[in-house]
Amino acid sequence: MNRQSDGTRTGRPTGGAAGAPAPAAEFAAAAVDARGTVTAWSRGAALLLGRPAERTLGHPAAELLAGPLPASARASLERRRPWSGRLTLRGRRGHPLPAEVRACPLADAHGQVQWYLQAAAVAEPAVRPAPDNPSLDLQRSLLPNRPPAGLAVQTATRYFPADPRSGVGGDWFDVIPLSSARIALVVGDVVGHGIRASATMGRLRMAVRTLADVDLPPDELLGQLDDLILEEVEEGIDTTAEIGATCMYAVYDPITLRCAIASAGHPAPLSVSPRGRVETVGIVPGPPLGVGGVPFETTEVVLREGSLLVLFTNGLVETHERDIDSGTRILARTLAVPPRGSLESSCDRVVAALLRERAADDAVLLIARTGTLGAASVASRDIPADPAVLADARGWAADQLGRWHLDDTVHTTELIISELVTNAIRHASPPIQLRLIHDSTLICEVSDASSTAPHPRRARDLDEGGRGLFLVGQLTSRWGTRHTTSGKTVWAEQTIPAAA
Repeated sequence: MNRQSDGTRTGRPTGGAAGAPAPAAEFAAAAVDARGTVTAWSRGAALLLGRPAERTLGHPAAELLAGPLPASARASLERRRPWSGRLTLRGRRGHPLPAEVRACPLADAHGQVQWYLQAAAVAEPAVRPAPDNPSLDLQRSLLPNRPPAGLAVQTATRYFPADPRSGVGGDWFDVIPLSSARIALVVGDVVGHGIRASATMGRLRMAVRTLADVDLPPDELLGQLDDLILEEVEEGIDTTAEIGATCMYAVYDPITLRCAIASAGHPAPLSVSPRGRVETVGIVPGPPLGVGGVPFETTEVVLREGSLLVLFTNGLVETHERDIDSGTRILARTLAVPPRGSLESSCDRVVAALLRERAADDAVLLIARTGTLGAASVASRDIPADPAVLADARGWAADQLGRWHLDDTVHTTELIISELVTNAIRHASPPIQLRLIHDSTLICEVSDASSTAPHPRRARDLDEGGRGLFLVGQLTSRWGTRHTTSGKTVWAEQTIPAAA
């Protein structure tokens, strides 16, 4: 279940191939109209019952039941009163699935009553076999398995531990999806090799991911990471391997084409223009992590569509016979071709030029090709601070979704807009802006001039309000708040049906 805290993003979408066991205690949420048709379907519902949204939206809710409705549930439906109890749902492959279900009548954006349903079931946790190589299994668990889906960037990576027998090291990389279709690119280097350096790397990587959820600018994120290390040192926790660790954190925005980068003692990245011009990004270098007392600084650069951003650790370019400057020049010459080929082939060329023998140090290479989300994928409008504009805002959104051929998302989007815009009008300050972004997901944003983040509250069964943000959290894959220099942005992402 998604959880929201002040200024943070809610939980990430869970993965899993079709047919995999449902996660334990997974929550499902759905909306059903007065005719008994499913109008909204959460990611948790798809995971729990094994029914994707495209096979559920627009279908009768009765298809979800593996048994009859209790008499008490039928009576509550007729009287439009909340109900809770146990039902047998139709789970994966049609197997019966006992579940605790709550049903609440809610008024939608058009004033019509529909039902909001929540279900929870506890599944037996799957037993994982013991790994054949514990060290290799540890390393794989600490590094990304696959890049996130999206149009913002394409990435390719290479990882070479100094000790290939153990398969573990202190370098790491990460690609983190942020709000508004932005992507964070991370590369780091921990002093040392082996299990201890790998464990330290895992702690730092998890800390970066946690701080990325708060959506901090790169310089503030590295400052918070530095403070965490210093606090552990003061408390006497053994963080010897963390002192002197380096990290590069970059955030790319495919709408503005701007990339914000900050470095904690890490080598500057290279950029490659679509015509093959290679440049060292002129970042302001900060101290390594754990030094303290010196602030970090963010550098912003504009990357044209189709450019490459190349991040790496010093183990890629520096050897006993070659200093870091000489290795960086070799890297630049290797990349000095128009980046039209595959990113995998670019990685192979770099590795062949720089790592002809076994790496003397752990080495990481991360190449990202920038994409763009232009006017065809982004729509925005200003919202007057007047509740009477809600109908116009919903109509504008419905028209835009129709142009994007996302008609199946109109109903849920109207509910999201009603809640977020109403909160901004009632509790925030103008100017208010509504923005829709069509990426691999559908993103709805409402920005205002207030820095106070919204908080969902737990409404009682007979309360007439208080369920709006909870409903937003259940009917979207994730949502959250991002603070800006002029206020905040509340955003929500929906999974786009496969047919769209």
